[in-house]
Amino acid sequence: MLIMNRIKQVLENQGRKQTWLAANIGKSYVIVTNYCNNKAQPSLEVLKDIAVVLDVDIRELLVSTKIAESNG
Repeated sequence: MLIMNRIKQVLENQGRKQTWLAANIGKSYVIVTNYCNNKAQPSLEVLKDIAVVLDVDIRELLVSTKIAESNG
């Protein structure tokens, strides 16, 4: 699964919108939409910012299953 799909999935799981994420990471809505729709990939620095804002381990954005599930 691609990184962008994980961002979109985490947003949906948290009941958050792409506009909210864009505002909280200082990027435009169009850029965040591109991340979520596989049209662009965030840099590692932006991916770190996204993880912080979403309060998730960055690895959750890089793999198709949650880290907690992998450790169980």
